[in-house]
Amino acid sequence: MKELLEYMLKGIVKNPDEVVVLEFEESGKKVFEISVNPEDVGQVIGKDGRTIKSIKILLSSITDENNFILKVVR
Repeated sequence: MKELLEYMLKGIVKNPDEVVVLEFEESGKKVFEISVNPEDVGQVIGKDGRTIKSIKILLSSITDENNFILKVVR
């Protein structure tokens, strides 16, 4: 799932070489910490969070896994 997330993110940002996704467990949930160039943070989150929510919905439907969190950090 981490590789798929990286692939999707690299397709929407201006600086795909700077996309880094870290995967770890926190409070029993899988957490994906997304780090991108500061210029790309708005692209990843989207207006009112629509882009990041859509990415989460896609990942949930493809993997049948709903117990994860996407965190965007700078």
